[in-house]
Amino acid sequence: MRKLLIPIIIVIALIAIVAAILVPSYNGFVQLEEDVNQSYAQIENQLQRRLDLIPNLVETVKGFADQEQDVIDSVTEARSNLAGAEGVSEQAEADAELSGALSRLLVVVENYPEIRSSENFQQLSDELAGTENRIAVARQDYNGTVSEFNRKARSFPGNMIAGIFGFDEKEYFEADPDASEAPEVDFGTDEDEQ
Repeated sequence: MRKLLIPIIIVIALIAIVAAILVPSYNGFVQLEEDVNQSYAQIENQLQRRLDLIPNLVETVKGFADQEQDVIDSVTEARSNLAGAEGVSEQAEADAELSGALSRLLVVVENYPEIRSSENFQQLSDELAGTENRIAVARQDYNGTVSEFNRKARSFPGNMIAGIFGFDEKEYFEADPDASEAPEVDFGTDEDEQ
């Protein structure tokens, strides 16, 4: 009986050591994954807030600038694309498209002082600017959390735990490569001058 007791104690001790190593690391991955999910939800929350503001902004501008219909249509289409985007990379691409369309819309507004002086436009513009800032902060927080998760998933012994339990690296919320270029806006002023 004594000969059987020693191997059982060794096996139990090994199981306890492995559990003492695995459980905290596994729980760390679960916590980080939840942090990533929560950060991503904040991005989606702010993107939704922007999507909710845009129709009011477009309607305000539309009342003053009917001849700029193509710019208004591009904002509406970009908003629709963002609303239908799924996944981090698709949302990042649609977000960049919408940001460009909004930039073009704001250029239109510069050409119409009566729009800028509209109290409704001013309020919507301020809310949109605040939302843009919140989106930027939410993206930064998300990418920071993803970085922490990925760093743990790639370093030892975390990479072994991640492999065993299926914790895959997370995708960063990256801007579209074209986002660094200012959009070109043509209002056909060359034709009017001729």
